[in-house]
Amino acid sequence: MPKPKKINLAFQGGGSHGAVTWGVADRLLEDDRIEIDSISGSSAGAVNATALAYGLHQGGCEGARETLDNLWKRISDAGECYSPVKANPFPLAMGATDLVNAFSYQMFETVTRALSPYQFNPFDINPLRDILSSCIDFESLRNCVRTKLFVAATNVRSGRVHVFETGDMSIDVVSASTCLPFLFKAVEIEGEHYWDGGYMGNPVLFPFFYEAGTSDIVIVHVNPIEREDVPTTPTEITNRVNEISFNSSLLRELRAINFVQKLLDDGWIKDEYRDRLRNIRVHSIRSDQALMEYDISTKFRTDWTFLSGLKEKGRAIADAWLSENFDQIGKSSSVNLREMFAREGQYRRTDL
Repeated sequence: MPKPKKINLAFQGGGSHGAVTWGVADRLLEDDRIEIDSISGSSAGAVNATALAYGLHQGGCEGARETLDNLWKRISDAGECYSPVKANPFPLAMGATDLVNAFSYQMFETVTRALSPYQFNPFDINPLRDILSSCIDFESLRNCVRTKLFVAATNVRSGRVHVFETGDMSIDVVSASTCLPFLFKAVEIEGEHYWDGGYMGNPVLFPFFYEAGTSDIVIVHVNPIEREDVPTTPTEITNRVNEISFNSSLLRELRAINFVQKLLDDGWIKDEYRDRLRNIRVHSIRSDQALMEYDISTKFRTDWTFLSGLKEKGRAIADAWLSENFDQIGKSSSVNLREMFAREGQYRRTDL
């Protein structure tokens, strides 16, 4: 049997849409041709990344699948009890997917726009903390050597990304990475305050450049990068602004990788310095089409039918990706970054 191919996994955040990432991870864990070297995650991606790393640490690939299943079932159960946003059964039965017209979602929008969490949630109640403590032994996770873990959070005061590594892991770290500032108070860790990691790194890739044992990065997207239609309604505009904002940091890192690849491929670096730059191979598991029909309100849906349905979508996406791109792992990027950013280069030359 050939040796498994090592990959680094980078998980985006996106609320309940992170259940797609759950499905992608579940399918990848089934494939004994793949070995996970390092994992990076922000927001919901940090929750998935932490559960995956802990499961691998405790019980290998099957342990990771069980941990992820347990995590998302508990998220669904907690949502039934604590979530202020509830779906209306009748519209869902008629085929509706969003919660925009649900009374609970409209009230949620009104309250979070008028009041801060320091006012409407003074005791900082966050069910995710209980879910994490029931699924993950963080003391054990901090000693994990099976895989490297990187979780990003946004420093409120400096506006910079802070990357927590395996030895730093705690409930506070994951809570910081998932801290939406209109829902929860900033999370304090060692005197600094943090908000959702997706604002400044969704997810962060640069730790892989220095710490990972492989140059293959597989990005699992849950925020569509491109849309064909221009949004016109308030909900559509809000949704698209959210997608653009949470993709911006990732696109900046991909642009930097593209620049380094161009320097190496075009021979712009002297031979004595080439070994100082790492030629990163980028792969993307895109869920754009699978999530195109869902708007921002569905990121708050936690009913089991919805979450388990997204998991199956993720498994199908990962299965198709493996069939098409597995052979390129360890050899070359399956994403053409030059083509992705070619139009930007054309505009710069025109402007000059």
